[in-house]
Amino acid sequence: MLNTLLIYCVLIAIASALGGSIPVFIKLTHRRTQFILSFVSGVMLGVALLNLLPHSVYVLKNPSTAMGVALLGLLFMFFMVRMFHFHQHDLHVEHSDDEVCGHSCSHESHGDDDQNGSQPDFTWAGLCFGLGVHTLIDGIALGTAVTAQGTNDWTPAGLAVFLAILLHKPLDALSITSLMSAKGWNAKSKMTVNVLFAVVCPMSAILFAFGLLYLEGDWAELAMGYSLAFSAGIFLCISLGDLLPEVHFHSHDRLQLSGMLLLGVAVAYAIEMGHDHDWSLNDADAGAQNSAEVLSD
Repeated sequence: MLNTLLIYCVLIAIASALGGSIPVFIKLTHRRTQFILSFVSGVMLGVALLNLLPHSVYVLKNPSTAMGVALLGLLFMFFMVRMFHFHQHDLHVEHSDDEVCGHSCSHESHGDDDQNGSQPDFTWAGLCFGLGVHTLIDGIALGTAVTAQGTNDWTPAGLAVFLAILLHKPLDALSITSLMSAKGWNAKSKMTVNVLFAVVCPMSAILFAFGLLYLEGDWAELAMGYSLAFSAGIFLCISLGDLLPEVHFHSHDRLQLSGMLLLGVAVAYAIEMGHDHDWSLNDADAGAQNSAEVLSD
């Protein structure tokens, strides 16, 4: 189990570090960015509803509790984004001449910001704090998913959660380095921050997984169930936060963007359906025995 987690952590750290340097290798236009976001959001949406939330219900043996904790996670991330404006992936985008954007894609703000003719202030402190908390929670979700699933399935443990984080983390890293470039930071500073950000998620995943190993009995199951449900709410908020604005601002590429979304959901579905689970909520003894075996691995 820990070997699998270490492999996942290394790959996520590499993907995040490379993500901060994407503009060096690829020119990301608005259209390309939205295709990527639609696919990644589809994966995260599928992981939240097909992987994290069902597993939390299975562990907690209480659907109402799992849904309540998931709602708490969604609200937590919503207010984090509202306060710190850190979940923006268009800071680095260049609009090519052949793209149909104009006003329909401008994503202009409303209310006071619109009256003043200005966009929200994406501050360095707010971006770092918001993305820092976000990536800590990603690590907790990964560590919990790998620990909860163990190594009994033919599909690698936590694969769906790992894939969602792996695909989304480079976009977060790119947001940081893009804002640093806009603020005039030098290359050495950007590289340092990019590397530090890349290791936050892996470190939190490893530490939380070890923490679960030292918990006993019901406490371990409660920690697993709550963290899985909370992470489901986080993933839901992040995925819908990327998807829903495009419904209002994009009058073009509707079929392509919808297709990328469905492809992402299909990937999450294919991974989760590869597991052979006993979803009986009445078999509490079997569930407790399975968790005990995983924690003693």
